[in-house]
Amino acid sequence: MQQLLALNDGSSIPALGFGLYKVEPEVTTDVVVAGVEAGYRLVDGAEFYHNEPQVGEALRRVDRAGLTVTSKFWGEESQSRDAVMRAFDASERNLGTHVDVYMIHWPRAARNQFVGTWRAFVELRDQGRVRTIGVSNFTQAHVQRLLDETGVAPAINQVESHPWLPQHDLRAFHAQHGIVTQAWSPLGRGRLLEDPTLVRIAAEHGVTVAQAIIRWHLQLGGAAIPKSVNPDRLRENLDVFGFRLTDDDMAAVAGLETGERTGSHPDSRN
Repeated sequence: MQQLLALNDGSSIPALGFGLYKVEPEVTTDVVVAGVEAGYRLVDGAEFYHNEPQVGEALRRVDRAGLTVTSKFWGEESQSRDAVMRAFDASERNLGTHVDVYMIHWPRAARNQFVGTWRAFVELRDQGRVRTIGVSNFTQAHVQRLLDETGVAPAINQVESHPWLPQHDLRAFHAQHGIVTQAWSPLGRGRLLEDPTLVRIAAEHGVTVAQAIIRWHLQLGGAAIPKSVNPDRLRENLDVFGFRLTDDDMAAVAGLETGERTGSHPDSRN
């Protein structure tokens, strides 16, 4: 049974979903169908992934009820209210269904416009057009500005997080405001799968290294969206509820923290 995480807007999301970044359009429909058939109930997409029409085709082939569908606003050309509304409309058309969770993909903080963008998101939520609004790649300072200037906290902040970059300070800040930390690149883009400490922990539990890392994410109290285009791997990544890492395991994983990123720093994208 999937674990659910309560959100500060009164709804909830599955702790585990699957991501669609860099999933080619020609395989996206099959991947989404396979993920839903494996038992996932959260599909994490975005305008920038350029595969939303194929996600929509998959959603027409499965039981849409009970699924959480995420999209994200890219905002490279404009972060204005009108740009948000146009992008949201386009995602709805491409998906052929309502969007459950809508996120600002990057703050693009150097432009100093993301607070206005967030106000447009609040408007979408208040109009009942989307259930949950969140952000992605926001630092604590960015989220604090949203709180200070709008009084509305995101329900979710989706950030890079894995054993090299656990983001403990950001997670603690999120917890103070009821914000769920959702990890992208939860496996460090595969670069952590040969780490000796993680290999040892996985072997002791009779699981794969990926399963051990995903379990670590869950025991931190957050959410994660591992990616795979392989149906067997999708099922395997979801099969993490039958074991638990020990306190010694968690301490050993904590020792892997280096601060190394596999993707861009939030302040680097404008």
